[in-house]
Amino acid sequence: MRDLPFPVRDANAGGGADDLGNLPEWDLTDLYASEDAPELSRDLDWLEQECASFAADYEGKLAELDAATLLTCVLRNEKINAIAGRIMSFAGLRYYQITTDADRAKFLSDMQEKITVFTTPLVFFTLEINRIDDDVLAAHFAASADLARYEPVFRRIRAMKPYQLSDELEKFLHDLGVVGDAWERLFDETIAGLTFTVDGEELNIEGTLNLLTEQDRTKREAAARELATVFQSNIKTFARVHNTQAKEKEIVDRWRNMPTAQTGRHLSNDVEPEVVEALREAVVAAYPKLSHRYYELKRKWLGLDVMQVWDRNAPLPMEDTRIVDWAEAEATVMGAYNAFDPRMGEIASPFFSKGWIDAAVKPGKAPGAFAHPTVTEVHPYVMLNYLGKPRDVMTLAHELGHGVHQVLAADQGEMLSSTPLTLAETASVFGEMLTFRKMLDQAETPEQRKVLLAGKVEDMINTVVRQIAFYDFECKLHAARREGELTPDDINALWMSVQAESLGPAFEFMEGYETFWAYIPHFVHSPFYVYAYAFGDGLVNALYSVYESGADGFEDKYFDMLRAGGSKHHKELLAPFGLDASDPAFWGKGLSMISASSTNWKRWKADHARQPRSGCLTPFWRISVSSGKWPQRSGLPRQWRAA
Repeated sequence: MRDLPFPVRDANAGGGADDLGNLPEWDLTDLYASEDAPELSRDLDWLEQECASFAADYEGKLAELDAATLLTCVLRNEKINAIAGRIMSFAGLRYYQITTDADRAKFLSDMQEKITVFTTPLVFFTLEINRIDDDVLAAHFAASADLARYEPVFRRIRAMKPYQLSDELEKFLHDLGVVGDAWERLFDETIAGLTFTVDGEELNIEGTLNLLTEQDRTKREAAARELATVFQSNIKTFARVHNTQAKEKEIVDRWRNMPTAQTGRHLSNDVEPEVVEALREAVVAAYPKLSHRYYELKRKWLGLDVMQVWDRNAPLPMEDTRIVDWAEAEATVMGAYNAFDPRMGEIASPFFSKGWIDAAVKPGKAPGAFAHPTVTEVHPYVMLNYLGKPRDVMTLAHELGHGVHQVLAADQGEMLSSTPLTLAETASVFGEMLTFRKMLDQAETPEQRKVLLAGKVEDMINTVVRQIAFYDFECKLHAARREGELTPDDINALWMSVQAESLGPAFEFMEGYETFWAYIPHFVHSPFYVYAYAFGDGLVNALYSVYESGADGFEDKYFDMLRAGGSKHHKELLAPFGLDASDPAFWGKGLSMISASSTNWKRWKADHARQPRSGCLTPFWRISVSSGKWPQRSGLPRQWRAA
């Protein structure tokens, strides 16, 4: 079963104006010319026949194959994945261009159902892989270097061995995936169909969330209250979706004897539970010196007695409201990428010139931003909702970083290019870092530099603190759902418990904010995804520190890491940089960067006039060392950030 994400970086999208220049649109013809294209019909026919043939040739026989024949089997399976992925990429990307289009929704659903039917006979493949003796597999790898190249794939498949069900039950769950996907589509279509009226203007969710970054506090408040009103009007639907999805997960996890609700995510991320827990504990322990301290400083800068939720992403009073048109955004990001290494700019350039980016805000378009790798024989596509604020430029840099990563990893092939979520955010956040530095260097006044620094601190808090708070909310929700049905009030209470803890005493929470869990798509589409953002931010802070230190050969090592895709474990990937994410001290170093950045920002207000142009860069960047695809029910990549 293959599906697409509902990709959103909600509150990091900015409000803008109409005069943004010539915004690009997708050209999906590199996938298929249309839903009636003969190539699509041909691929569907081939897929149906090849799946049946594959099952007839190999079911019940994998343990008997020699190394050469097993390699042929793996290559045929990889080709099936590529064709199925191409079809679903086309159907899904068309759908996310206009989610309210009934014909596009039907086409996506039809393709999902067809591919589920075609691929159900292939469920045996991973089940029988897990029945092969370790010694036999080791001998096969020793006999064939081409087969040994796929050892990471076998390792990840065999990690599920303790939780594997019978062949019949696995086929049943595979078929049942269509039902679970229907609940995801209900969520998507409900969100896309919401309308909000602010100051007499009717907006979709993207436009309304954008207002939370407006200078006018009255407008921000009106937007926040309207969001709360509309969420409350639909809260029963959102609660039903969350209850059903969480219960389905509980049933499957129970049958698989998974020890925790998070186990499946950790396995798919190829990361040890203790590493994730060390990250979580470090972030939660640092709340007082990270988000609590920063928001107290921001409260004073805004001249408020207490902050409300509509002030969290408010601009500073001196922030420039100038609109960044598309041409300037492209020049800024491409300049940053080329300055790092011309190879990065060369990879990024076709995104702008060949219809690989869809940037405009349109009725029915999925909100937020994402990068979709499609399949390795084509190229990625990037979706944005570009509205011309500096944070939209950073979003472009972020998603283009994903795109560069996906292009480089494509050389690994369909089965090895898939990067675990914990590493999938590396190039995206690194791209943001490069672009931020470029924008900071171009700033003409101390006030502009302060605003950029403030925005970067907020982005890091949104990426680390907020995402770990989301993770804690999910942990609490799934634990509570195992005890019984959750009312909307129950879910509201869980949400507020993590929000109060993470945001700190500078905030007072308006009535209605308790419903703001309802619009976060991660909770529905990909449970426990969100800690990958905090993981990625800490990892990139560490990498950037190595880069800033002038380490020899950094660029080549960085490109090698991206080219590896999913072929290496995080320990092996980070070793050339002298980094180790399993070291508990690793996360503390990264968090100290955010804390010290807030402190230095506070000091900078008093003494920036005495600083040379680069003076505030040294404390900001050198304080310490410190955002793909994955196997899940739906099987295709999900990359986005709800901030």
